[in-house]
Formats: sequence, C-alpha cells, structure tokens
Amino acid sequence: MTRNASNQHGGRRPGAGRKPGSGPYGEPTRPVRVPVSLVPTVRSWLTNVGRHRAQSFTRSPTVLPLPLYGSRIAAGFPSPADDHQEDSLDLNAHLVKHPAATFFVRVEGDSMTGAGIHHGDLLVVDRALEPKPGDIVVAVVDGELTVKRLEARDGRLWLMPENPDYPPLEIREGTEFLIWGVVAHAVRSF
Repeated sequence: MTRNASNQHGGRRPGAGRKPGSGPYGEPTRPVRVPVSLVPTVRSWLTNVGRHRAQSFTRSPTVLPLPLYGSRIAAGFPSPADDHQEDSLDLNAHLVKHPAATFFVRVEGDSMTGAGIHHGDLLVVDRALEPKPGDIVVAVVDGELTVKRLEARDGRLWLMPENPDYPPLEIREGTEFLIWGVVAHAVRSF
C-alpha cells in the first residue's frame, strides 16, 4: 500500500494530545528517559513534589548572611562574654556544598537518636557525596525512604539504626535498594 498526501493517519495532528499545562503540575512537560529500575522512585519523588508544591525543590538558595561572632560560647563554666563580630555567615554556604545535588528532608521516628538525629529534625542531604561505610545515608528500601548508617561487613551491606530498639536491616539480593544521598548535616529546632 502506498501512502499519498490525502492519507492523514499517523504523525502530528493539529489540536491533538494533552494541552500544555493541563497535567497535574499545571505547566508544560517533556519526556525524560529514566532507567527502568528507578521509575518507582522517580514517580514517588514526583508525587511528593506535587504534594509539597509550595516548598519548591527547584528554587535557588537565598543568600542571607548573618553575623558570626568571634567568641565561642561556653557550654561548661561561664566566661565573660565578648561581642566582637568576626564575620558574616550564610547558612546556605555553610551547610550546602553542592546546591544542585542537595535536598532537605524532615525526619520521622527515633531510630537514629544515638547519632543525634531526632524526630522532626531537618536533614541536609548531599547527593554529590559518594556514600561509604560509616556514612549516614537516606535510602529507598523496597519503596520506603529511611535514614540509617551504612555499614559493610563480611561482604554484606547493612543499614544500621542508632537506637537499640530497632533491628539492623541487611540489604539482601532482590531487595530494591537505592541510596538517595549522604546526610551532611542535621538541623534541630528547640
């Protein structure tokens, strides 16, 4: 069968398809290739971004230099205070070394209290850091996000809690496992 100019099947047609901005994000989209093994993780992340749209994950950091005083504060016996301002400190510059690879996540639960990470703390997670044994990581295990200390023993990989009430988690063959990043800092409010 030969195709002629009057045959309009296939190809792009004016007015066909989803209108730009009519999807769940309210803006035009474009296709992106994702490894098949990461499709559930990317979908989960996109769902969370959609839920927390007010907290944009793509905004560039705001520069906010605040005073940094030269004296240290005694946590033992008090000493005379010195109010000499040494410099300014921008927490973004101090806490975020790789802005394009850094995200924040809030902790839920108490499995990492021994590492000083408590329920409600805000973690600064750096995806540019290479995870190594001993690091605290944010990982996806069988579709669930968790924060634990990465350990390697006897050729096996473990995610270790820092609370004796929780069991270690061995990463066995067949376990869906992906490290999202290394925890660089924890921020706690009092």
